[in-house]
Amino acid sequence: MSFPYTDQRFADIQMLRYEVAGFDQLSLRQKTLIYYLSEATLAGRDILWDQNCRYNLPIRHMLEAAYRHLLTSAPSPAQDTNQREALTEYLKRVWFANGIHHHYGMDKFHPGFSEGFLRQVLTEVGYPIDEELMRVIFDPDVLPKRVNQNPGDDLLLTSAMNYYAPGITQHEAEDFYARLKQAADNSDPSRPPMYGLNSRLERDAEGHLYENTYKSGGLYGPAIDRITHWLRLAHEVAENDRQKQVIRLLIAFYETGDLHVFDRYTIEWVHETEGEVDFTNGFTEVYGDPLGLKASWEGYVNIRDHEATRRTELLSQNAQWFEDHSPIDPRFRKRECRGVSAKVIRAVMLGGDLYPASAIGINLPNSNWVRQEHGSKSVTIGNLTQAYARAARGNGFREEFYHPEALAEFSRNPDLDELLDDLHTDLHECLGHGSGQLLPGVDADALGVYGSTIEEARADLFALYYIADPKLVELGLTPSADAYRGQYYSYMLNGLMTQLVRIRPGHQIEEAHMRNRALIAHWLLEHCPDAMELRTLSQSHNKEGEPAAGGTPPPLRGEVGRGVFLYISDYPALRQGIARLLAEVQRIKSEGDQEGARQLVEQYGVRVNPELHAEVLRRYERLNLAPYKGFINPRLTPVRDADGHITDVIISYDETYEQQMLRYGQEYTL
Repeated sequence: MSFPYTDQRFADIQMLRYEVAGFDQLSLRQKTLIYYLSEATLAGRDILWDQNCRYNLPIRHMLEAAYRHLLTSAPSPAQDTNQREALTEYLKRVWFANGIHHHYGMDKFHPGFSEGFLRQVLTEVGYPIDEELMRVIFDPDVLPKRVNQNPGDDLLLTSAMNYYAPGITQHEAEDFYARLKQAADNSDPSRPPMYGLNSRLERDAEGHLYENTYKSGGLYGPAIDRITHWLRLAHEVAENDRQKQVIRLLIAFYETGDLHVFDRYTIEWVHETEGEVDFTNGFTEVYGDPLGLKASWEGYVNIRDHEATRRTELLSQNAQWFEDHSPIDPRFRKRECRGVSAKVIRAVMLGGDLYPASAIGINLPNSNWVRQEHGSKSVTIGNLTQAYARAARGNGFREEFYHPEALAEFSRNPDLDELLDDLHTDLHECLGHGSGQLLPGVDADALGVYGSTIEEARADLFALYYIADPKLVELGLTPSADAYRGQYYSYMLNGLMTQLVRIRPGHQIEEAHMRNRALIAHWLLEHCPDAMELRTLSQSHNKEGEPAAGGTPPPLRGEVGRGVFLYISDYPALRQGIARLLAEVQRIKSEGDQEGARQLVEQYGVRVNPELHAEVLRRYERLNLAPYKGFINPRLTPVRDADGHITDVIISYDETYEQQMLRYGQEYTL
């Protein structure tokens, strides 16, 4: 029986399951370690919920109480079936997004049920009605966006995220951290900690700003104490001494909140490459902060995929070759690529900002000086990419959006498609993020609100440039010199058109990864007109469906809605365009050129063509596909003897999405 990758669908979301092949063959010690680390991964769940918006947790508790009542009670005459279904879908969306704002689009959800219906259900269950929560849920003007990236606004006052106390302005926060860095730079300016990473900026009674640090005894202390409880148990069954040291330092960081301890932890984590089991747990990515300083909580546990890791090991072994041949200014190349390790893994447990929606590749740490001196660790999460690929096969997407010539060329070998997708992720994570260097004296945060988009664009451009390189054929990673063409086509199509399905009509692109893809594709569309263009079929084919004669068709003008397709006529020329853009993006990063970053992002990565957007939405609707995917975790159940010792850990995949969310809400709540 084949593994059931796909599960239920609701709103714009398709739930998937991921298989942890090889789990049953692990030793008891390894299974026990995974179980303890998985509990630590789940224990911090509600930290993220509160970081996303200060109202998220009380709203979730209230909605879950209402939902449990609806599960066990028959509809009353006043309870319309549609209202019950709408409340259920709303709760599922809130679960998925870890809060009341869309996980990708950042806009607040609009409930499809009435305020009166929710009040009635809460009254029936005896749950106290909070008027402020009602206003937050039902008033569209209250906290409408979790993260606002509009440069004309005060990004803190207009964002619902909870990294800054209400009323603190963007200018105040930026000034606070500028002064903090200036005061601290006298100690060791070459090794600065990531200021603000693990704290909430607040205002005291006298009006002065201060950091409320995430640590034991501090902000989120109870959740952090639960995390460290499981980490201590994991320490006792760790696979090697360095893994034990990693866990000890992580516990010390959680106990003190000291970012210098965090740097020591990340250094040890980078160098721990021998264990079969690996994990991350902590305050990691800064996409949820409009200023790009404060990190959301996340965690995951994984095991190595030995067979697939051959790809990433070959890449990391040749990291210096890729760096030396990068089409960027030699001043920005690393003279020595240190500590580049990479592997393909199988996720066993996802948590925090990696659950239910997860990255498929990760490169850490994010500290520039740690990466420069000690290297980085990169992973491609193979069982997640496999789940995505299996769910996408035969869904009609290519038949709808690929130009007929591209469809004929790139729809013959789905296994090659999966390989190229994984290779792109490998190159992006294993080498792209670790490539290049800042010029001396450049602040790692110099690009401000544009930093995340530029960094993702830099890694993607690196991957796109090298996925077409003959070196990959030489290494045996791609079967032929032109195998990359399908990856170029799918990437550019996504950046120009199909990712727009994730944007609401009339809105601009907000999320950093989407801005990155749009930036790359639109810049290339403008600067490589002889290599790539958008066409209608009427421009490129005659009535019999054969390519039209007579040279290059004119640019697309006024024909949106008749069937727009991406047409790539010169793949090598497109690669040269990618090289030019990579050189410019690396220059912006290395020099800390915020104005250059602003111009590039705002010109190419933000705006949406409304006519093309409308067409994409219409065509996508015909396919009845969910644009977003997320995962249901497997469940790990320890088997214990009469003395309470673990004798086995059973992995199962039969928990439903609702069962998992309700259980997590009871077992891992703040």
